[in-house]
Amino acid sequence: MLNTIGVIGLGVMGSNIALNMANKGERVAVYNYTRDLTDKLIIKLEGQSIQPYYEVQDFVQSLEVPRKIFLMVTAGKPIDSVIAALVPFLEAGDVIMDGGNSHYEDTERRYDELKAQGIGYLGIGISGGEVGALEGPSIMPGGDRDVYEKVAPILTKIAAQVDGEPCCAYLGPKGSGHFVKMVHNGIEYADMQLIAEAYTFLRKRLNLAVNEIAAIFETWNQGELKSYLIEITAQILRKKDDLTGLPLIDVILDKTGQKGTGKWTSMQAIDNGIASSIITESLFARYISSLKEERVIAAEILSGPDSDQPSLDKDLWIEHVRQALYMGKVCAYTQGFTQYKKSSELYGWGLPLKDIARIFRGGCIIRAQFLNVISDAHEAQPGLANLLIAPYFAEKVKEYQAGLRKVVCDGVTNGIGLPCLSSSVTYYDSYRTGMSNANLLQAQRDYFGAHTYERTDVTGSFHTNWQ
Repeated sequence: MLNTIGVIGLGVMGSNIALNMANKGERVAVYNYTRDLTDKLIIKLEGQSIQPYYEVQDFVQSLEVPRKIFLMVTAGKPIDSVIAALVPFLEAGDVIMDGGNSHYEDTERRYDELKAQGIGYLGIGISGGEVGALEGPSIMPGGDRDVYEKVAPILTKIAAQVDGEPCCAYLGPKGSGHFVKMVHNGIEYADMQLIAEAYTFLRKRLNLAVNEIAAIFETWNQGELKSYLIEITAQILRKKDDLTGLPLIDVILDKTGQKGTGKWTSMQAIDNGIASSIITESLFARYISSLKEERVIAAEILSGPDSDQPSLDKDLWIEHVRQALYMGKVCAYTQGFTQYKKSSELYGWGLPLKDIARIFRGGCIIRAQFLNVISDAHEAQPGLANLLIAPYFAEKVKEYQAGLRKVVCDGVTNGIGLPCLSSSVTYYDSYRTGMSNANLLQAQRDYFGAHTYERTDVTGSFHTNWQ
Protein backbone atom coordinates (compact mmCIF):
# COMPACT_ATOMS: atom_id res chain seq x y z
CA MET A 1 0.00 0.00 0.00
CA LEU A 2 1.37 3.40 -0.98
CA ASN A 3 2.07 6.08 1.61
CA THR A 4 -0.32 9.02 1.91
CA ILE A 5 2.33 11.66 2.65
CA GLY A 6 6.10 12.03 2.80
CA VAL A 7 8.25 14.06 5.19
CA ILE A 8 11.77 15.19 4.33
CA GLY A 9 14.00 16.55 7.09
CA LEU A 10 14.05 14.55 10.31
CA GLY A 11 15.41 16.93 12.89
CA VAL A 12 13.33 17.36 16.03
CA MET A 13 10.55 19.29 14.28
CA GLY A 14 10.43 17.06 11.21
CA SER A 15 10.45 13.85 13.24
CA ASN A 16 7.64 15.10 15.44
CA ILE A 17 5.57 16.24 12.47
CA ALA A 18 5.98 12.76 10.95
CA LEU A 19 4.95 11.12 14.24
CA ASN A 20 1.98 13.48 14.51
CA MET A 21 0.83 12.50 11.02
CA ALA A 22 1.25 8.80 11.74
CA ASN A 23 -0.60 9.13 15.04
CA LYS A 24 -3.50 10.70 13.14
CA GLY A 25 -3.76 7.71 10.80
CA GLU A 26 -1.57 8.73 7.88
CA ARG A 27 0.88 6.34 6.22
CA VAL A 28 4.08 8.38 6.30
CA ALA A 29 7.22 7.98 4.20
CA VAL A 30 10.31 9.67 5.65
CA TYR A 31 13.65 10.64 4.17
CA ASN A 32 16.65 12.58 5.44
CA TYR A 33 19.79 13.65 3.58
CA THR A 34 21.90 11.84 6.16
CA ARG A 35 20.91 8.35 7.27
CA ASP A 36 21.55 8.85 11.01
CA LEU A 37 18.43 10.92 11.70
CA THR A 38 16.27 8.45 9.79
CA ASP A 39 17.60 5.56 11.87
CA LYS A 40 17.16 7.57 15.07
CA LEU A 41 13.48 8.13 14.29
CA ILE A 42 12.86 4.48 13.40
CA ILE A 43 14.24 3.38 16.77
CA LYS A 44 11.59 5.49 18.51
CA LEU A 45 8.65 4.06 16.58
CA GLU A 46 6.08 2.02 18.47
CA GLY A 47 3.88 0.59 15.77
CA GLN A 48 3.26 3.86 13.91
CA SER A 49 2.93 3.51 10.16
CA ILE A 50 6.16 5.28 9.20
CA GLN A 51 8.32 3.86 6.44
CA PRO A 52 11.95 4.99 6.03
CA TYR A 53 13.61 5.51 2.65
CA TYR A 54 17.25 6.16 1.88
CA GLU A 55 17.02 7.21 -1.77
CA VAL A 56 14.96 10.16 -3.03
CA GLN A 57 13.55 8.18 -5.96
CA ASP A 58 12.35 5.35 -3.73
CA PHE A 59 10.83 7.88 -1.35
CA VAL A 60 8.89 9.64 -4.11
CA GLN A 61 7.71 6.43 -5.75
CA SER A 62 6.31 5.19 -2.43
CA LEU A 63 3.71 7.99 -2.37
CA GLU A 64 0.20 7.80 -3.73
CA VAL A 65 -0.71 10.24 -6.52
CA PRO A 66 -1.02 13.20 -6.32
CA ARG A 67 2.10 13.04 -4.20
CA LYS A 68 2.20 15.16 -1.07
CA ILE A 69 5.63 15.99 0.33
CA PHE A 70 6.23 18.00 3.49
CA LEU A 71 9.66 19.63 3.91
CA MET A 72 11.08 20.42 7.35
CA VAL A 73 14.47 21.58 6.12
CA THR A 74 16.69 24.51 7.11
CA ALA A 75 15.60 27.69 5.30
CA GLY A 76 17.65 28.99 2.38
CA LYS A 77 19.77 26.99 -0.05
CA PRO A 78 18.99 23.59 1.58
CA ILE A 79 15.33 24.02 0.53
CA ASP A 80 16.37 24.71 -3.07
CA SER A 81 18.67 21.67 -3.04
CA VAL A 82 15.91 19.36 -1.82
CA ILE A 83 13.45 20.69 -4.38
CA ALA A 84 16.02 20.19 -7.15
CA ALA A 85 16.48 16.59 -6.04
CA LEU A 86 12.73 15.93 -5.98
CA VAL A 87 11.56 17.55 -9.21
CA PRO A 88 12.94 14.91 -11.64
CA PHE A 89 10.72 12.30 -10.00
CA LEU A 90 7.54 14.39 -9.66
CA GLU A 91 4.58 14.81 -11.99
CA ALA A 92 2.11 17.61 -12.66
CA GLY A 93 -0.39 17.84 -9.81
CA ASP A 94 2.03 16.76 -7.10
CA VAL A 95 2.40 19.03 -4.05
CA ILE A 96 5.46 20.21 -2.13
CA MET A 97 4.92 21.92 1.25
CA ASP A 98 7.66 23.93 2.95
CA GLY A 99 7.04 23.87 6.70
CA GLY A 100 10.25 25.68 7.66
CA ASN A 101 10.89 29.34 8.43
CA SER A 102 11.55 30.37 4.85
CA HIS A 103 11.45 34.04 3.88
CA TYR A 104 8.18 34.68 2.08
CA GLU A 105 9.95 36.16 -0.97
CA ASP A 106 11.92 32.93 -1.40
CA THR A 107 8.64 31.04 -1.16
CA GLU A 108 7.14 33.19 -3.92
CA ARG A 109 10.13 32.52 -6.18
CA ARG A 110 9.87 28.75 -5.60
CA TYR A 111 6.10 28.90 -6.10
CA ASP A 112 6.54 30.52 -9.52
CA GLU A 113 9.26 28.08 -10.60
CA LEU A 114 7.25 24.99 -9.63
CA LYS A 115 3.93 26.28 -10.92
CA ALA A 116 5.51 26.61 -14.36
CA GLN A 117 6.13 22.84 -14.15
CA GLY A 118 2.62 22.05 -12.94
CA ILE A 119 3.77 21.24 -9.41
CA GLY A 120 1.88 22.78 -6.50
CA TYR A 121 3.87 24.61 -3.84
CA LEU A 122 2.65 25.72 -0.42
CA GLY A 123 4.58 27.87 2.04
CA ILE A 124 3.37 26.71 5.44
CA GLY A 125 4.12 28.53 8.66
CA ILE A 126 4.38 26.18 11.63
CA SER A 127 4.41 27.41 15.23
CA GLY A 128 4.48 25.47 18.45
CA GLY A 129 8.00 24.21 18.83
CA GLU A 130 8.81 20.53 19.16
CA VAL A 131 5.87 19.81 21.47
CA GLY A 132 3.45 21.55 19.13
CA ALA A 133 4.84 19.66 16.14
CA LEU A 134 4.04 16.38 17.88
CA GLU A 135 0.78 17.24 19.62
CA GLY A 136 -0.66 19.83 17.27
CA PRO A 137 0.85 23.11 16.02
CA SER A 138 -0.67 26.24 14.60
CA ILE A 139 -0.49 25.88 10.80
CA MET A 140 -0.44 28.83 8.37
CA PRO A 141 -0.74 27.69 4.73
CA GLY A 142 -0.29 29.96 1.72
CA GLY A 143 -0.41 29.13 -1.98
CA ASP A 144 -3.11 28.23 -4.51
CA ARG A 145 -6.37 27.32 -2.82
CA ASP A 146 -6.93 24.25 -5.02
CA VAL A 147 -3.48 22.98 -4.06
CA TYR A 148 -4.25 23.58 -0.39
CA GLU A 149 -7.49 21.60 -0.72
CA LYS A 150 -5.47 18.53 -1.73
CA VAL A 151 -3.63 18.51 1.60
CA ALA A 152 -6.19 20.23 3.85
CA PRO A 153 -7.56 16.94 5.31
CA ILE A 154 -4.08 16.09 6.61
CA LEU A 155 -3.10 19.58 7.79
CA THR A 156 -6.34 20.24 9.65
CA LYS A 157 -6.07 16.82 11.29
CA ILE A 158 -2.54 17.36 12.66
CA ALA A 159 -3.15 20.97 13.77
CA ALA A 160 -3.95 22.01 17.32
CA GLN A 161 -7.69 21.95 18.05
CA VAL A 162 -9.50 24.71 19.98
CA ASP A 163 -13.23 24.50 20.68
CA GLY A 164 -13.49 21.77 18.07
CA GLU A 165 -11.84 23.89 15.36
CA PRO A 166 -8.42 23.21 13.83
CA CYS A 167 -5.77 25.90 14.22
CA CYS A 168 -5.23 25.79 10.48
CA ALA A 169 -6.92 27.80 7.74
CA TYR A 170 -6.14 28.79 4.17
CA LEU A 171 -4.62 32.27 4.41
CA GLY A 172 -3.91 33.43 0.88
CA PRO A 173 -1.83 33.08 -2.29
CA LYS A 174 1.85 32.51 -2.91
CA GLY A 175 4.08 33.45 0.05
CA SER A 176 1.34 34.71 2.37
CA GLY A 177 1.55 31.72 4.72
CA HIS A 178 5.23 32.24 5.41
CA PHE A 179 4.61 35.99 5.69
CA VAL A 180 2.01 35.37 8.41
CA LYS A 181 4.51 33.16 10.27
CA MET A 182 7.22 35.79 9.91
CA VAL A 183 5.10 38.51 11.52
CA HIS A 184 3.88 35.99 14.12
CA ASN A 185 7.53 35.64 15.13
CA GLY A 186 7.92 39.42 15.26
CA ILE A 187 4.96 39.61 17.63
CA GLU A 188 6.56 36.79 19.61
CA TYR A 189 9.78 38.80 19.96
CA ALA A 190 7.83 41.78 21.30
CA ASP A 191 5.67 39.68 23.63
CA MET A 192 8.72 37.98 25.14
CA GLN A 193 10.52 41.30 25.65
CA LEU A 194 7.46 42.90 27.27
CA ILE A 195 7.24 40.00 29.73
CA ALA A 196 10.97 40.32 30.45
CA GLU A 197 10.53 44.03 31.16
CA ALA A 198 7.64 43.37 33.55
CA TYR A 199 9.83 40.80 35.31
CA THR A 200 12.70 43.31 35.49
CA PHE A 201 10.52 45.98 37.09
CA LEU A 202 9.16 43.54 39.67
CA ARG A 203 12.67 42.31 40.44
CA LYS A 204 14.65 45.55 40.41
CA ARG A 205 12.15 48.19 41.49
CA LEU A 206 9.85 46.25 43.81
CA ASN A 207 12.75 44.08 45.03
CA LEU A 208 10.69 40.91 44.83
CA ALA A 209 12.26 37.47 45.09
CA VAL A 210 12.15 35.16 42.09
CA ASN A 211 9.64 32.81 43.71
CA GLU A 212 7.35 35.79 44.49
CA ILE A 213 7.46 36.86 40.86
CA ALA A 214 6.72 33.29 39.77
CA ALA A 215 3.60 33.34 41.94
CA ILE A 216 2.56 36.67 40.39
CA PHE A 217 2.87 35.25 36.88
CA GLU A 218 0.90 32.19 37.92
CA THR A 219 -1.87 34.46 39.17
CA TRP A 220 -1.79 36.56 36.01
CA ASN A 221 -2.12 33.40 33.95
CA GLN A 222 -5.52 32.80 35.54
CA GLY A 223 -6.90 36.09 34.18
CA GLU A 224 -6.91 38.18 31.03
CA LEU A 225 -3.13 37.80 30.59
CA LYS A 226 -3.55 34.02 30.25
CA SER A 227 -1.14 32.84 27.56
CA TYR A 228 1.51 30.26 26.80
CA LEU A 229 4.37 32.71 27.35
CA ILE A 230 3.04 33.85 30.74
CA GLU A 231 2.59 30.20 31.73
CA ILE A 232 6.11 29.13 30.82
CA THR A 233 7.61 32.25 32.42
CA ALA A 234 6.16 31.18 35.75
CA GLN A 235 7.57 27.69 35.26
CA ILE A 236 10.99 29.09 34.33
CA LEU A 237 11.09 31.21 37.46
CA ARG A 238 10.21 28.18 39.61
CA LYS A 239 13.11 26.12 38.24
CA LYS A 240 16.12 25.58 40.52
CA ASP A 241 19.66 25.02 39.27
CA ASP A 242 20.89 21.51 40.08
CA LEU A 243 24.47 22.69 40.57
CA THR A 244 24.00 25.72 42.82
CA GLY A 245 20.48 25.47 44.21
CA LEU A 246 19.87 29.01 42.98
CA PRO A 247 16.97 29.95 40.73
CA LEU A 248 18.13 28.76 37.33
CA ILE A 249 17.28 32.16 35.84
CA ASP A 250 20.10 33.67 37.90
CA VAL A 251 22.80 31.50 36.32
CA ILE A 252 21.68 31.88 32.70
CA LEU A 253 23.89 34.28 30.72
CA ASP A 254 21.97 37.40 29.67
CA LYS A 255 22.64 37.15 25.94
CA THR A 256 19.69 36.42 23.63
CA GLY A 257 19.92 34.75 20.24
CA GLN A 258 17.67 35.20 17.22
CA LYS A 259 17.21 33.37 13.93
CA GLY A 260 16.25 36.26 11.68
CA THR A 261 12.45 36.25 11.47
CA GLY A 262 12.13 39.23 13.83
CA LYS A 263 14.61 41.14 11.70
CA TRP A 264 12.69 40.22 8.54
CA THR A 265 9.49 41.51 10.14
CA SER A 266 11.06 44.86 10.98
CA MET A 267 12.73 45.22 7.60
CA GLN A 268 9.51 44.49 5.72
CA ALA A 269 7.65 47.03 7.86
CA ILE A 270 10.33 49.68 7.27
CA ASP A 271 10.43 49.01 3.53
CA ASN A 272 6.67 49.50 3.28
CA GLY A 273 6.18 52.38 5.72
CA ILE A 274 4.40 50.39 8.43
CA ALA A 275 4.84 51.48 12.06
CA SER A 276 6.31 48.47 13.86
CA SER A 277 8.27 50.19 16.60
CA ILE A 278 7.60 47.77 19.46
CA ILE A 279 8.63 44.73 17.42
CA THR A 280 11.73 46.59 16.23
CA GLU A 281 12.64 47.66 19.78
CA SER A 282 12.45 44.02 20.87
CA LEU A 283 14.91 43.17 18.11
CA PHE A 284 17.25 45.97 19.19
CA ALA A 285 17.01 44.74 22.79
CA ARG A 286 18.39 41.39 21.63
CA TYR A 287 21.21 43.17 19.82
CA ILE A 288 22.09 45.14 22.96
CA SER A 289 22.01 41.93 25.00
CA SER A 290 24.69 40.45 22.74
CA LEU A 291 27.11 43.17 23.89
CA LYS A 292 27.63 41.44 27.23
CA GLU A 293 31.34 42.21 27.57
CA GLU A 294 30.82 45.87 26.67
CA ARG A 295 27.89 46.18 29.05
CA VAL A 296 29.90 44.80 31.96
CA ILE A 297 32.60 47.43 31.34
CA ALA A 298 30.03 50.20 30.84
CA ALA A 299 28.34 49.30 34.13
CA GLU A 300 31.57 50.30 35.92
CA ILE A 301 31.95 53.58 34.03
CA LEU A 302 28.52 54.99 33.29
CA SER A 303 26.37 56.27 36.11
CA GLY A 304 22.61 56.18 36.39
CA PRO A 305 20.18 58.17 38.51
CA ASP A 306 20.45 58.32 42.28
CA SER A 307 19.20 55.07 43.74
CA ASP A 308 17.76 56.74 46.81
CA GLN A 309 14.15 56.52 45.66
CA PRO A 310 11.16 55.93 47.95
CA SER A 311 9.85 52.38 48.16
CA LEU A 312 6.62 51.55 46.40
CA ASP A 313 3.37 50.03 47.61
CA LYS A 314 3.90 46.42 46.48
CA ASP A 315 0.32 45.36 45.79
CA LEU A 316 -0.56 48.63 44.04
CA TRP A 317 2.47 48.51 41.78
CA ILE A 318 2.05 44.84 40.93
CA GLU A 319 -1.32 45.85 39.52
CA HIS A 320 0.29 48.76 37.65
CA VAL A 321 2.77 46.32 36.10
CA ARG A 322 -0.03 43.92 35.15
CA GLN A 323 -1.91 46.71 33.41
CA ALA A 324 1.27 47.94 31.72
CA LEU A 325 2.05 44.46 30.42
CA TYR A 326 -1.47 43.92 29.11
CA MET A 327 -1.54 47.27 27.33
CA GLY A 328 1.95 46.72 25.94
CA LYS A 329 0.86 43.35 24.56
CA VAL A 330 -2.25 44.93 23.00
CA CYS A 331 -0.08 47.55 21.28
CA ALA A 332 2.41 44.93 20.06
CA TYR A 333 -0.29 42.65 18.64
CA THR A 334 -1.91 45.73 17.11
CA GLN A 335 1.29 46.52 15.25
CA GLY A 336 1.55 42.95 14.02
CA PHE A 337 -2.03 42.82 12.79
CA THR A 338 -1.65 46.25 11.20
CA GLN A 339 1.34 44.85 9.31
CA TYR A 340 -0.87 41.97 8.14
CA LYS A 341 -3.59 44.37 6.99
CA LYS A 342 -1.39 46.87 5.18
CA SER A 343 0.82 44.21 3.57
CA SER A 344 -2.25 42.28 2.45
CA GLU A 345 -3.57 45.41 0.76
CA LEU A 346 -0.17 46.11 -0.79
CA TYR A 347 0.30 42.60 -2.18
CA GLY A 348 -3.37 41.86 -2.93
CA TRP A 349 -3.43 38.80 -0.68
CA GLY A 350 -6.78 39.26 1.06
CA LEU A 351 -5.46 37.93 4.38
CA PRO A 352 -8.36 36.89 6.68
CA LEU A 353 -7.34 38.68 9.88
CA LYS A 354 -10.07 37.10 11.99
CA ASP A 355 -8.90 33.63 10.91
CA ILE A 356 -5.25 34.46 11.62
CA ALA A 357 -6.17 35.39 15.20
CA ARG A 358 -8.30 32.25 15.46
CA ILE A 359 -5.57 29.84 14.37
CA PHE A 360 -3.14 31.49 16.80
CA ARG A 361 -5.32 30.42 19.75
CA GLY A 362 -3.78 26.96 20.00
CA GLY A 363 -0.48 25.28 19.35
CA CYS A 364 1.55 28.41 18.62
CA ILE A 365 3.99 30.26 20.85
CA ILE A 366 1.91 33.47 21.07
CA ARG A 367 -1.34 31.70 21.88
CA ALA A 368 -3.24 33.86 24.33
CA GLN A 369 -6.74 34.28 25.67
CA PHE A 370 -7.23 37.70 24.12
CA LEU A 371 -6.78 36.35 20.60
CA ASN A 372 -10.47 35.49 20.83
CA VAL A 373 -11.17 39.20 21.28
CA ILE A 374 -8.89 40.10 18.36
CA SER A 375 -10.71 37.62 16.11
CA ASP A 376 -14.09 38.94 17.22
CA ALA A 377 -12.98 42.53 16.59
CA HIS A 378 -11.99 41.79 13.00
CA GLU A 379 -15.14 39.76 12.41
CA ALA A 380 -17.31 42.61 13.70
CA GLN A 381 -15.41 45.20 11.64
CA PRO A 382 -13.78 43.53 8.59
CA GLY A 383 -12.16 46.82 7.55
CA LEU A 384 -10.90 47.69 11.03
CA ALA A 385 -7.93 50.01 10.57
CA ASN A 386 -6.31 49.44 13.95
CA LEU A 387 -7.13 47.20 16.91
CA LEU A 388 -6.76 50.07 19.37
CA ILE A 389 -9.97 51.64 18.09
CA ALA A 390 -12.00 48.43 18.38
CA PRO A 391 -14.55 49.06 21.15
CA TYR A 392 -13.21 46.42 23.56
CA PHE A 393 -9.59 47.49 23.30
CA ALA A 394 -10.36 51.22 23.20
CA GLU A 395 -12.09 50.84 26.57
CA LYS A 396 -9.35 48.58 27.95
CA VAL A 397 -6.46 50.91 27.07
CA LYS A 398 -8.41 53.87 28.42
CA GLU A 399 -8.46 52.05 31.74
CA TYR A 400 -4.91 50.64 31.65
CA GLN A 401 -2.86 53.48 30.16
CA ALA A 402 -2.28 55.02 33.61
CA GLY A 403 -0.56 51.84 34.80
CA LEU A 404 1.65 51.77 31.71
CA ARG A 405 2.59 55.44 32.11
CA LYS A 406 3.43 55.00 35.79
CA VAL A 407 5.67 51.98 35.17
CA VAL A 408 7.49 53.62 32.27
CA CYS A 409 8.01 56.91 34.12
CA ASP A 410 9.23 55.19 37.26
CA GLY A 411 11.50 52.95 35.22
CA VAL A 412 13.07 55.94 33.47
CA THR A 413 13.47 57.78 36.78
CA ASN A 414 15.27 54.80 38.25
CA GLY A 415 17.42 53.91 35.25
CA ILE A 416 15.61 50.70 34.31
CA GLY A 417 15.58 50.10 30.56
CA LEU A 418 12.05 49.31 29.36
CA PRO A 419 12.33 49.70 25.59
CA CYS A 420 9.14 47.90 24.56
CA LEU A 421 6.92 49.27 27.33
CA SER A 422 8.24 52.77 26.53
CA SER A 423 7.66 52.22 22.83
CA SER A 424 4.12 51.02 23.56
CA VAL A 425 3.07 54.23 25.29
CA THR A 426 4.78 56.29 22.58
CA TYR A 427 2.98 54.36 19.86
CA TYR A 428 -0.35 54.77 21.64
CA ASP A 429 0.13 58.52 22.13
CA SER A 430 1.36 59.03 18.57
CA TYR A 431 -1.56 57.11 17.07
CA ARG A 432 -4.19 59.00 19.08
CA THR A 433 -2.70 62.43 18.18
CA GLY A 434 -4.93 64.16 15.63
CA MET A 435 -2.45 66.99 15.07
CA SER A 436 1.19 65.86 15.16
CA ASN A 437 4.53 67.63 14.77
CA ALA A 438 4.97 66.32 11.24
CA ASN A 439 4.07 69.77 9.89
CA LEU A 440 7.38 71.06 11.26
CA LEU A 441 9.25 68.14 9.71
CA GLN A 442 7.66 68.83 6.34
CA ALA A 443 8.51 72.53 6.62
CA GLN A 444 12.12 71.61 7.33
CA ARG A 445 12.16 69.32 4.28
CA ASP A 446 10.78 72.09 2.13
CA TYR A 447 13.31 74.59 3.55
CA PHE A 448 16.46 72.59 2.74
CA GLY A 449 15.24 70.44 -0.13
CA ALA A 450 12.25 72.15 -1.73
CA HIS A 451 10.22 68.99 -1.15
CA THR A 452 6.96 71.02 -0.99
CA TYR A 453 4.14 70.60 1.48
CA GLU A 454 0.36 70.40 1.57
CA ARG A 455 -1.86 72.86 3.44
CA THR A 456 -4.71 72.23 5.85
CA ASP A 457 -6.95 74.80 4.16
CA VAL A 458 -6.22 74.54 0.42
CA THR A 459 -5.58 71.48 -1.76
CA GLY A 460 -2.41 71.10 -3.77
CA SER A 461 1.37 71.18 -3.21
CA PHE A 462 3.20 74.31 -2.13
CA HIS A 463 6.76 75.56 -1.77
CA THR A 464 7.94 78.56 0.21
CA ASN A 465 11.08 80.64 -0.27
CA TRP A 466 12.00 80.45 3.42
CA GLN A 467 14.92 82.88 3.15
